[in-house]
Amino acid sequence: MRRIGRRGLIGLGAGAAAAMGLAACGSQKSGTRPGGGPGKGGSSSPTATARPLGDGSTADTGTQPNQLGKPVPLEPGETPPQFVIFSWDGAGEVGNGLFPRFLDLAKEHGAHMTFFLSGLYLLPESKKRMYLPPNNRPGASDIGYLTDDHIRVTLQNVRRAWLEGHEIGTHFNGHFCSGFGTVARWTPKQWRSEIEQAKSFVKGWRTNTGFQDLPPLPFDYDKELVGGRTPCLLGQDNLLPTARELGWRYDASSPGGRQRWPEKRQGLWDFPLQLIPFPGHRFEVLSMDYNMLANQSISTTRAPAHNYPGWREQSTNSYIAGFKRAFETNRAPYFIGNHFEQWNGGIYMDAVEGAFKHIVREKEKGADIRHVSFRQFTDWLDVQRPEVVRKLQSLDVGQRPAGGWKEFFSGTGKGGAGDPSQAA
Repeated sequence: MRRIGRRGLIGLGAGAAAAMGLAACGSQKSGTRPGGGPGKGGSSSPTATARPLGDGSTADTGTQPNQLGKPVPLEPGETPPQFVIFSWDGAGEVGNGLFPRFLDLAKEHGAHMTFFLSGLYLLPESKKRMYLPPNNRPGASDIGYLTDDHIRVTLQNVRRAWLEGHEIGTHFNGHFCSGFGTVARWTPKQWRSEIEQAKSFVKGWRTNTGFQDLPPLPFDYDKELVGGRTPCLLGQDNLLPTARELGWRYDASSPGGRQRWPEKRQGLWDFPLQLIPFPGHRFEVLSMDYNMLANQSISTTRAPAHNYPGWREQSTNSYIAGFKRAFETNRAPYFIGNHFEQWNGGIYMDAVEGAFKHIVREKEKGADIRHVSFRQFTDWLDVQRPEVVRKLQSLDVGQRPAGGWKEFFSGTGKGGAGDPSQAA
């Protein structure tokens, strides 16, 4: 395993995954709110006539429904919104009901999320030798393959997710984190091969599975795919040149980011998992469920159940502490990563839901809090004035704009209050 800071663990290698049994790192338009925020959800079906693509696995159905109002630049002196982005690595449904659970939660509260789909989750194991992973044997995968039944329900949930306004990104394919074949060693050319294969499995699931009774995925994946997250947060440096050539707009593969406004790397917005407070400890932890687990049960996903209540509360409070630090100070966007896993009795899923509902309660008090996808946040960033973005990027972790936001943006603000390294 790799470490960030003290114990902000980032991802796990194939050997560790095997030992732990893990599969981890793995329209009616809405109204426009001031600042381009989300409006009410619209129809769950595209209004345009579907145009089948390829073998009919996907279809161009026109503009994605249930989207936000058109983003607009901040007004002079306006307080920036608090963006919160929940994302899911792998995005496979394996019969535990977690994919629809969080789709239901998002729908109930008008939230948007990003689902980083693993291409192999739409490829039957019987066809696994179609996958040619760089520096690995044909068909190899450190996350395995789904059963045919689980491919079916994954397709149904991915389709529903897009129709309800969520983003479908990529988590690539075989999830290789250690050894000679690790993604950390892949060249830009090898990343291109991996991406093209991931897209081909999404665009060709009908041929590969033989399923003829399911509707197509309602999007053109060549247009939909504008960002991803690499396995175990490895290999970003060589991925970025290829991602830029492919027209991607962001990458979410950086490890150990601090809660600050993002910057661009090689022309793409860099959206890292973030170090957040970890109650009961002086070190911070990455904002992902696996990293909570790795600091609690260390080497197992099935620790003694008597630990679960305390660990659930600690994880929930860690997510909430990260939110509060951003919301009450520099308003940096808050990125949370997850997997559809029942580790330690499902406590991390409960923690994510608990933190989500806490944030919703703050929003219901009237705060400008926006649950968005990475693509939607990118849309907002791209319409802001460069000088405004630079000012936001100048704020450190936990740093409040001295004199308030109006003075800060007027150019007279000189920084924050107190020690910016401390949680608010």
